[in-house]
Amino acid sequence: MARKYFKVFRILIMGRANAGKTTILQCVCATTERPKIFDGNGKKNPSLVILADISQRGEHSIENELIFRSNPGFIFHDSCGFEAGSVDEFNKMRDFVLDRATTSRLKKRIHAIWQVHFVYCIPVTDYNRPIVAAERKFFQECDTKKGISSCFYILVPVLVLLTKLDTLESNAYNELKNKGCSKERARELRSECAQQMLERLQVQIASELGKTQFPPKNYVQLANMHENGADCGPLLEMTATALDEVALQLLLVSTQQTNLHLCIEWAVKM
Repeated sequence: MARKYFKVFRILIMGRANAGKTTILQCVCATTERPKIFDGNGKKNPSLVILADISQRGEHSIENELIFRSNPGFIFHDSCGFEAGSVDEFNKMRDFVLDRATTSRLKKRIHAIWQVHFVYCIPVTDYNRPIVAAERKFFQECDTKKGISSCFYILVPVLVLLTKLDTLESNAYNELKNKGCSKERARELRSECAQQMLERLQVQIASELGKTQFPPKNYVQLANMHENGADCGPLLEMTATALDEVALQLLLVSTQQTNLHLCIEWAVKM
């Protein structure tokens, strides 16, 4: 029934350059290949050159559709550029979100702002500035819950992804060394120290974004996404749970091909 109304699951992924966005999408689609890029009308654009990260492309439009051959059931959009502080880029992103969250053209509607509905990536390597102005501005100004009628609302959930958690151990090791620990002792304590750093960071981020007008739906921790067999299950599970339409939950679960446990779990639920 879900695919009768929605043919693809469309996600807007947001975040700073080098936050690991491309790696996350590759993991979700079980591939190491780069995505094919199509314009807003679904036409392939061979002039676009993909660099190391999708956020580093020179020719970029948030309207572009990123599709992996391994799983064409997902269509991704990337809102790179606005984190640099450009008012014009931010406005384009905001207008895209508000339009695609409420459009009556079902095949064009975004379902998540991974928000999958919305993926929002904050690398914990930016430990001293986990939230920058553009990110705070997004959660302050972009209302992804829009009334279609007096009794019906469309909600595009926004999930904050904490990426590159594995690098915290290196930070913890250096912090312990700076406090006078020997190399051996620092190696022994770094995992415990990294966990404590992560807990402080999560509290800080949740506190800052919790004060905004439109805070995120939830938070997801992702580690070692660059490794073979990386687990994106928590992201998919959290996204499915955040959706408030059964048809979309079923569409997401059936579209993803990397987590058999998720399929079984939701088959039992439904």
